Amino acid sequence: MRLAALALLLFAQVEVLAETQQERVNRMSHQVMPFDMSKTVHVFKMTEFGGVQSVLVRNPSDTDQIALIRQHLKHEAERFRRGDYSDPTQLHGADMPGLAELQASPSAVEVSYSKLPAGAQLRFETHDLRHLTAIHRWFGAQLSEHGADARAE
Repeated sequence: MRLAALALLLFAQVEVLAETQQERVNRMSHQVMPFDMSKTVHVFKMTEFGGVQSVLVRNPSDTDQIALIRQHLKHEAERFRRGDYSDPTQLHGADMPGLAELQASPSAVEVSYSKLPAGAQLRFETHDLRHLTAIHRWFGAQLSEHGADARAE
């Protein structure tokens, strides 16, 4: 009996180790984001001033998901302005490219929130090359880790 339990435990650990980063992000997303990842798409647009991250519903009539997106991104904008990137850290890990720079100097990046008809967006603006690079690196890492639930513009 103990051998069977040990074998089951080892099998479960192998399954977790075999999980890709995209699968882990998708599985853990509900712990950080109140909306359903399968019903939304993250859009990352790198710009000369920083970037724009939008979260949009796949079905424009899904008003419940739109409300959850807006609630979450408005809250995240407030936290990011203070240098609090704990939600992305929880989801993607503390060693995400660009994240340390963004956390260390919150006043170097202006973060603004706005509603969109199908969701909401965050705009990240800076005039500092180091922070511009950090935003672009951070966006690239998120784009990669969200997989099919994200796209670049």
